[in-house]
Amino acid sequence: MSDNDQHSDSEPGEGSGPRGGGTFMPKAVAPKASTVKFKAALRREIRRKKKDPEVDYLNITAMLDLMTIILVFLLQSMASSATAIQENDDMKLARSVIVGEPSDQGVILTISKSAILLGEDADPVVKLPAREQLATSGLDAQFKRSGPSDLYIVPLARRLENARKLDKAVRAAKGQPTATSEAIIIADATTPYRLLIEVLYTLGQSEFGKYHLLVMKKKG
Repeated sequence: MSDNDQHSDSEPGEGSGPRGGGTFMPKAVAPKASTVKFKAALRREIRRKKKDPEVDYLNITAMLDLMTIILVFLLQSMASSATAIQENDDMKLARSVIVGEPSDQGVILTISKSAILLGEDADPVVKLPAREQLATSGLDAQFKRSGPSDLYIVPLARRLENARKLDKAVRAAKGQPTATSEAIIIADATTPYRLLIEVLYTLGQSEFGKYHLLVMKKKG
């Protein structure tokens, strides 16, 4: 048998090499994933599984703001409006032709025929004597600082001191000037001028620099 008639049972290329004259076919290798793509996928997975952190602390600034708002509301609610006054035999307001809305900013001071009242306190600051005595000499000397001719009413000044502190706190919370306070005077139409001057003088000495005299609008 000649060399040309010889053959091999092996598959083409199998066991062949340079020496056998066959073609060399290496095995396919899977391509490795890119490092950049791997890091990007890792970041996406971390973001997907990330949870919002729990709040384990208190925001003190927000709480202080809330407390300030509540304080202003409470202080403001303590101030009563003087726009609706019920007249009776002990209180008849003076009449006026002035057109305008009454002020509701200030401490309310009431002068009736029988007493001086401050705010909503039903306990009189001073009980008033007869109109004839008030017209000539004002209040008794026992209520004055230095004798019957003095204009300073001591019991009223003591009450105004507390009212001034409260009004000052309200003004500070609202951002308003605190150098002076306002008073709304509700006086009976027959209040003697001497008594009214004593009340105004005491208000001024107690850092109440602005007054509003409440009157009834005259009809017609």
